[in-house]
Formats: sequence, C-alpha cells, structure tokens
Amino acid sequence: MKVFLLLIGTISLVFGVKFIYDARPIVKKYFGLGDKNEATLGLKIIGFLLSIVGGILIYFMY
Repeated sequence: MKVFLLLIGTISLVFGVKFIYDARPIVKKYFGLGDKNEATLGLKIIGFLLSIVGGILIYFMY
C-alpha cells in the first residue's frame, strides 16, 4: 500500500510540474478555440494543485 501511494504521489507531482511549465504549448495543441490565456491559467492552477497533492503524499509516506 505504501509503495502504491508513493507511486501515485510521484506521478501526480511529475504531471503537476509538467502542466505548470508546459501550459501554453499544451493549450495550443489540444484547445484550439477560446481564450488561450484563461486556459493556460487554469492548467497552471491544476498543475499547482497536483504538485501539492503529490508532494504531500510523498512527504507523509516517508
């Protein structure tokens, strides 16, 4: 169980950082219509929350 939660935390942390740093290219590739700035901001917020959740999981599993 501990290894599974560590794996989930690591994956969440990696995807969160990926969403934060590559938000604009991801938005350009997958969302063609609408305001790109709002979509980029939303993706960065989701990435930030995923990073926090992943970091907390990793912290409490060690």
